[in-house]
Amino acid sequence: MNTEDGAGEPAEHARFAAYLVELEQVADADESAPVGGVLADPDPVMARAAVVRHLDRRAAELLPTPLWEEWAGAMARVVTGHPFLVRRLQEWSLFRAVALGLPWHRDDLLAASDWLQLKAADATNPEALQVLAGSGRTKRIRNTARTGLRRRGKG
Repeated sequence: MNTEDGAGEPAEHARFAAYLVELEQVADADESAPVGGVLADPDPVMARAAVVRHLDRRAAELLPTPLWEEWAGAMARVVTGHPFLVRRLQEWSLFRAVALGLPWHRDDLLAASDWLQLKAADATNPEALQVLAGSGRTKRIRNTARTGLRRRGKG
C-alpha cells in the first residue's frame, strides 16, 4: 500500500473499496463466486456492507428484467447464513412485486423494514401508497406515501 495515499487508513477500508470495484466489474455469469469470496473476508461486518451495496445496485438494475429470478435465486444461495443479506434480498423481491404490480401481501409490506417501506412509499403503486399512508411504520414513511397519493390525485 502506498503510505502517502493510505497512511492511517485501516486495511478493511481498503479491502471494502477494492471489493466494491471488483463487484461492479463482475460479469453476470460469474457473480456468485466473487460475492462468496467477499463474504469469506475475516471482517464480516465490512464484508456484509460491501455485499449489501452490491445487492442494492444489482437489484435496482435487474428489477424490471426477466433476469431477476435467476439472479435472485443465485444470490439467495450465496447469502444463506447471513440473515441481514437474506432479508434485504427478500425485501427487494417484495419491492419488485409492488413496483411491477405483481401479487404481494399487505402484511408483508407492513412487516418490512423502514428501508423498504420508505422505498415503496416513494414509488407509484397506489395500493402500496394507501397501505403505507395509513399504516407505515414512521411518520416519514406515512408522509412520503401521502405525498405520492397526492401526486397521483388520489389523496
